Amino acid sequence: MNKKIFVAAAWPYANGSLHLGHISALLGADIIARYERLAGNEVLYVSGSDCHGTPIAVEADRLGVRPLEIAEKYHQEFSDTLIQGLNFSYDLYTKTTTENHQKVVQDIFLKLYQKGYIYPKTEKSPYCLKCQRFLPDRYVEGECPFCHFAKARGDQCDECGKLLDPSELLSPQCKICGQPPEWRSSEHFFFRLSAFQNYLNEWVKKSEGWRANAKNFTLNLLKEGLHDRPITRDLEWGIPVPLPGYEHKRIYVWFEAVCGYFSASKEWAFRQGQTDLWQKFWLDDSVISFYVHGKDNIPFHTIIWPAILMAYGGLHLPDYVISSEYLTLEGKQFSKSRHWAVWLPDFLAQFDSETLRYYLVAAGPETADADFTWSEYQIKTNNELISTFGNFIHRTLSLIKLNFPNGIKLAKKLGEKEEEFLRLTKESFSLVGTAIEKGRFREGFRFILRLTEEGNRYLNESSPWKQIKEDRQKAENSLAVVAQVISSLAVLVSPYLPKTAERIWKMIGFQPSQVKWAYSKYQPFRVEELKPLYKKIEDSQIENQLSRLKEESLKEEKGGVKAQEHNSHLTRSNL
Repeated sequence: MNKKIFVAAAWPYANGSLHLGHISALLGADIIARYERLAGNEVLYVSGSDCHGTPIAVEADRLGVRPLEIAEKYHQEFSDTLIQGLNFSYDLYTKTTTENHQKVVQDIFLKLYQKGYIYPKTEKSPYCLKCQRFLPDRYVEGECPFCHFAKARGDQCDECGKLLDPSELLSPQCKICGQPPEWRSSEHFFFRLSAFQNYLNEWVKKSEGWRANAKNFTLNLLKEGLHDRPITRDLEWGIPVPLPGYEHKRIYVWFEAVCGYFSASKEWAFRQGQTDLWQKFWLDDSVISFYVHGKDNIPFHTIIWPAILMAYGGLHLPDYVISSEYLTLEGKQFSKSRHWAVWLPDFLAQFDSETLRYYLVAAGPETADADFTWSEYQIKTNNELISTFGNFIHRTLSLIKLNFPNGIKLAKKLGEKEEEFLRLTKESFSLVGTAIEKGRFREGFRFILRLTEEGNRYLNESSPWKQIKEDRQKAENSLAVVAQVISSLAVLVSPYLPKTAERIWKMIGFQPSQVKWAYSKYQPFRVEELKPLYKKIEDSQIENQLSRLKEESLKEEKGGVKAQEHNSHLTRSNL
């Protein structure tokens, strides 16, 4: 029986280009969605650009443009680089500036307000005299009262992960101008998060399929106790509060943006011409949902969003929480101000996107912080992806095309060695699939590489280039066995490296529409065309990248620009 799978990938914030750290948090969602479709399941995979909040508004003021212009520019860039560049297979990639999203968020707000889970309260809010504006939580920085990290934000400390209130910070400052704020009274709406302390605690303890970092971090936060949090701000850029008398207040983005998973599902259904189609992914208890993001977004996906869903009622809660760790670059945090980053548009203009997908699986921050270095990227690409995987396929197809241009066919009776090799191939579908379902992407790809290594070993032992001189039938059978494995490898690798799979299928004249996540005999096997799967990464390319990084960084240091550290993967800068 086919399953219904909902894949929710975190929404990148539309105030600047994506860098490699962002992609390390997002790639897993595409791997899951692609695998589940091949497994015959019904999949809805959604995400979009997070377009509201103060950072965009401040940048718009600086440039003398409307906030929407900045949001639209980066939304389009994200769509181009993620979908066309990295081949992410979203069923819908949308944005938070749509009329649909506003309607859904306001509906959620009103329903929770009517139930008493949202209520008005006057509080002291930080106000910057110099900037002449109330400051959102993330535009107040200071010393964390718990771990004493000097650059904690007003809503969360990136060092210890504690959720904060701006009033708790020691020596608070305006992030825009550096001046200490004063505190002024302002009425805001609060989400009664404390009402869900026990529900969440019980739900999290029973949860399975979460990465350890997500579960442990969430349980620690719950142990400390939840407090009601303000969900509106004195802003002009954002979704209006749908109540009379509050025309100048906006629903704050940490509450609004997570609702995008629900609003995107409704938009997708509308685009399918079936406005109620979203219900099968939200109202059915049998649905399996995957939420994929970076670890700094854990509390928003394991506490805030589940609490909103509980308050709303009747909607499916997250099942699997796949939270990646941090990625650094050459031993340092990614930093926009110091130009210490590898921007996705620049990378895609110079390198094959498949090599990035491979590297982030093989050496990315799946369960521990990881460091991207250009030298390791070159080594892993050339020595593993090209030399082990790519060369195995190319040498086999070369032998077939040269010696059997009309194709080859698997013998009806196989030897013990051949049967064992094909048994391992069949087994790989279960092993790789299970690993992907559990968010263990690196483990899944290791099974693929193991099969490739077995293929190289079998080729070397059978030596069809020698057999062809003595026993043509025997050589054909040896190559047919390896060809059978290659047709399976194309399927196995397709969730990870979809363009690679397409290249293989094109070479052997296979139609991707026929692909299923199962071992099947594909014969007769004929090589239509022959091209290398990848290009070797040259030393000169790596040297150029390192030189560029160093030059840009030195340029900023000489310019006296104050460095502002950015999280090394996906984060909503305005939360």
